[in-house]
Amino acid sequence: MEKEKINTLTIPTKPLANTEKLNDIGFRLILIPFFGIAIPIITRMIDHNLFTNFQVKCSYGYTILIAFCVWEGNRYLLFTLRSYFNWFNKPIKKILALLLAISFYTIPLSTLLLVGWYHIFKNGLVDWNIVFTSTLIIMICVVFIVHVYETVFLVMDSESKMLKNEQLERARAEASLEALKNQIDPHFIFNSLNTLSHLIEESPTKAKLFNDNLADVYRYILHNKGSGLVLLKDELDFLQDYFSLLKIRFENAVRLTIEVPERFVDLFLIPPISLQLLAENAIKHNEFSDIMPLNINISIVDDELIVRNQINRKKLRKKSSNIGLRNLSERYQLTTSKQITIKNTENEFIVSLPVLKII
Repeated sequence: MEKEKINTLTIPTKPLANTEKLNDIGFRLILIPFFGIAIPIITRMIDHNLFTNFQVKCSYGYTILIAFCVWEGNRYLLFTLRSYFNWFNKPIKKILALLLAISFYTIPLSTLLLVGWYHIFKNGLVDWNIVFTSTLIIMICVVFIVHVYETVFLVMDSESKMLKNEQLERARAEASLEALKNQIDPHFIFNSLNTLSHLIEESPTKAKLFNDNLADVYRYILHNKGSGLVLLKDELDFLQDYFSLLKIRFENAVRLTIEVPERFVDLFLIPPISLQLLAENAIKHNEFSDIMPLNINISIVDDELIVRNQINRKKLRKKSSNIGLRNLSERYQLTTSKQITIKNTENEFIVSLPVLKII
């Protein structure tokens, strides 16, 4: 048996361990010369009175080279260890690994290079107190700089994680919305074909007219099913086209009243195929006739579209699953981040749809 293929959504991300992710060139250009000059001044390693200007410049050039070697080596170790240890998963191991790595690199290198300075500029007369003090200061500075780097990395990790979560949530929402939109198409077709089948038996003439009008209605669904929002005007026009299909079958047994001022229809947006779903829901769940017609009323109050119909419940063979209303509610939430309001009173079924103003 062949295994089913499952399409999964992946969001590519680059590892933060890549040094290209951290632009610290300015940081290094300033602080490496700073430490290379400041530490010899603090320890009084370079005696300006005994050295010529050229020797002083060469001495500071050498100590800046020490700072460069210490910084770049520890930077390489830091980036390398990031691919093996994670602050969130192994914080203790991360700290121990960092301390051991920078200690075993910084102390021997600093001591060796400082002794080398004495051999070059002091004829090999090493002042071990200054070497010890300088190495200690270098080690403290390295720990501080490593702490700064790790803080930056933690911030970057957190931001990257937040961004990835947002991307995943957005992808899930888009997938859910697409699935909900795809439910509209077969649902509408199924109901329309049932109606057409009924009309073919009762009135072939009406069946032909219904079929012709159905093409226009279905064209709107195909065109706007993928849209997040449509103009209220377009949705009201579509509802009237859909209602013309209902009038072919039910004639005067169904009535539609739209009480939305003309000046509002081009100012608001709503998710497509919302009103048609509510009209279809009213037809499905209520008894009506020419004597007791089903009245569907649409009005707008305080940036909400109010859709109401009187209740005369139809006896259904099985309890309704409310898939249509649940679909509409979820689409509204995903598209507009707003909730629809459903009121089921003794005499009326009322649905309030929030509308979005065009900015």
